Amino acid sequence: MNAGGLQELFEPFAAVVVKRMFGGHGVYADGLCFAIKTDGEAFLKVDGETEAAFSAAGSLPFITKAKGKPMLTSFWRLPAEAYDDADTLRRFAELGLEAASAPRRPRRSLSNGMRNVAPLQRAVADRAGRSYKRLTIARAATTLGPT
Repeated sequence: MNAGGLQELFEPFAAVVVKRMFGGHGVYADGLCFAIKTDGEAFLKVDGETEAAFSAAGSLPFITKAKGKPMLTSFWRLPAEAYDDADTLRRFAELGLEAASAPRRPRRSLSNGMRNVAPLQRAVADRAGRSYKRLTIARAATTLGPT
């Protein structure tokens, strides 16, 4: 499916803009990327609220590889019945656009010294009111004993 085919597919939903990206295509409505096409399949954006509808329709998530490891994305395959039924397509495209327009959760910034520390260790350090580095030094001193 090429860019024209994607525009035709989503025509019952809205006029979309298709842009090349990562060897596939991104599909935009209202300036938001709500769908992608890769390996001949269309995938729609999901979030915590819309994922259940895709799962119930028998859809599967798009899994890519990052640094040689499988990575789950926030895009799920467009259900097969949506290719033949305009109402189903509109319903799932609306869910995709809803997920794309949902506010993103801010990423928590970590200081350089805390970036590679396990979350549980960070929580313990935070609870103790000390930095992780100080907590590690205190544990080492306890383990090694007096010098």
